[in-house]
Amino acid sequence: MKQHEYHSAVTWTGNLGTGTSGYRDFARSWDIAVPGKPVVHCSNDPLLGGDPAKMNPEDLLLSSLSACHMLWYLHYASEEGIVVKAYHDTPVGMGEVGRKGAGRFLKAILKPAITVAPGTDLAAATAIHHRIDEVCFIARSVNFPVTCEPQFRFE
Repeated sequence: MKQHEYHSAVTWTGNLGTGTSGYRDFARSWDIAVPGKPVVHCSNDPLLGGDPAKMNPEDLLLSSLSACHMLWYLHYASEEGIVVKAYHDTPVGMGEVGRKGAGRFLKAILKPAITVAPGTDLAAATAIHHRIDEVCFIARSVNFPVTCEPQFRFE
């Protein structure tokens, strides 16, 4: 198998002056910097005291699942002659947090709204979604189910 490397730099930005001197004395914020790309400012989940205006790890994971699925969908659609004119997903992740604060994703549901060219075979367009879990790098790397509930419309 061909291997890939991915590089990132994660820097904690939440030192409010006294570091981690106390549990409430620091912010749960950080920056993600990938060479040659804009910095992404992040924070903890708002349920855990994070800044709701910033991306959190759960947002990033759910968005990564959606984007990976979309890219494979577009790839397979182009190979099969299905002309996609627009693709917009509103995925939902379901999680739980245990008594000691440990959390996990239980499942993710992708909900893409896909606009296709008139005359598209919607059965064939739908069938593509069932093949993606076999190849999507992100979906193959998580330990919870990822399902897809596509909706189609004609241009």
